[in-house]
Amino acid sequence: MTRQTFVPHAYQRLIIEHQSEIARSNVWAFMGAGKSVCTLTVLEARYRQGIEAMPTLIVAPLRVAQSTWPDECKKWAHLSAMEVVPIIGDVQQRSLQLRHDAPIFSINYENLPWLIDHFKHDGRSWPFGTVIADESTRLKSTRVSYQRSENGTLFLKRSGGSVRGRALAEVAHTKVRRWVNLTGTPAPNGLRDLWSQQWMVDAGKRLGRTYSAFEQRWFQSLPGDRGYHDIRPLPHAQEQIQAALADCTISLDAADWFDLQQPIVRRVYVDLPSHARRLYRDMEREMFIEIDKHEVEAVNAAARTMKALQLASGAIIVDEKSGWREVHDVKLQALDEIIEEAAGMPVLVAYHFKSDLARLQRTFPDGRVLDHEPQTIRDWNAGRIPVLFAHPASAGHGLNLQDGGNILVFFAHWWDLEQFQQIIERLGPMRQLQAGHRRPVFIYHILARDTIDEDVLLRLQTKRDVQDVLLDAMKRRTHASRSPA
Repeated sequence: MTRQTFVPHAYQRLIIEHQSEIARSNVWAFMGAGKSVCTLTVLEARYRQGIEAMPTLIVAPLRVAQSTWPDECKKWAHLSAMEVVPIIGDVQQRSLQLRHDAPIFSINYENLPWLIDHFKHDGRSWPFGTVIADESTRLKSTRVSYQRSENGTLFLKRSGGSVRGRALAEVAHTKVRRWVNLTGTPAPNGLRDLWSQQWMVDAGKRLGRTYSAFEQRWFQSLPGDRGYHDIRPLPHAQEQIQAALADCTISLDAADWFDLQQPIVRRVYVDLPSHARRLYRDMEREMFIEIDKHEVEAVNAAARTMKALQLASGAIIVDEKSGWREVHDVKLQALDEIIEEAAGMPVLVAYHFKSDLARLQRTFPDGRVLDHEPQTIRDWNAGRIPVLFAHPASAGHGLNLQDGGNILVFFAHWWDLEQFQQIIERLGPMRQLQAGHRRPVFIYHILARDTIDEDVLLRLQTKRDVQDVLLDAMKRRTHASRSPA
């Protein structure tokens, strides 16, 4: 893969400067801001200049730890001397990966308790001088504090919350010198989500040394329905909390940096597993032979690509009697990470095949399908649907979906340009502005790398004929296969 030259945007320079100057901090930046490459840029400079000698640990959701951070390191020219080693797999694999001589390691949140115990029992001291908590809202439920015993000894008291958060708290201040929280939505469920994340930064210095102290200072308990009490922030809470965090936090809103009349488009690439890649290559080879042998019209060429597109999405229809069978789930994993990053903001997901919808509904049971019921649209626009699955053909002219959200993900792809444009328009930038929403529209394309997914997107962006795109793709793939390694 050819490495790219990183030319940071103005807001990315702010992130780099912030992390370079503040040892323990929060980076709250919008989805797709490039928080990963900015963080790696800071780390690269610290290692190159000899400022940092200890390895860095990146904690992230599974797929992000497994592929996103390592891939980001391989993508950019200025990071060529860097390596991110994922600590993923079974216990034996993780233990072996930890023995790599690398500057950066990544691990998923679920394996944090194992990692802490590993160094306790392995006889090795904790090696990581820096911790990067990617999607730091995963720590929001941690309840810990430092207390003094009767003889004056300081100890860590664990009073609730996630096991992984409590495990990480053991080293957060005693063994980690630098800490960075990365997230686009630091308080998806309200201000109370902030305490635990900030405790990892400063052990309660700014928001209260215990969660109880935090609540008592900035919240009030009011009678709610059915005898329950609602915990609500006091009128001055948000302003005071923001002021308390200002010296260690950078907060960037996409609306301040982008033209709101243009969507922010992001490509999310996934790699097919080896068995799926073999199936795909066989299918693509047969498809290209057929297209090359005969003069075909665009509509027929599109029809011949259906199975390749199905396979790129993760399932293939065997026949009418047998139905479809799943081949891989890498796109589902990618979508899960996008939804996770959205942190409660509704997400509209465009699918194409019935097998797509079945797999989406199985993986995201809280999702709903855009149907002909008017109530579905009302529920979406009222924010009551976290994930809405829509076939572009059913989301055409006249539907207003802009009040429900501003994030659209293309899970699967198809050649129809009008359908593509119409589903974008349902919550598009102009509709957002007309409805009074000062927020950008995010469009994500989940693409299986080196597959027909990329060819379809090229067709949609350039409006070229389907047959021309396919013939060009055939030539590129044939040339690549004949080129020396």
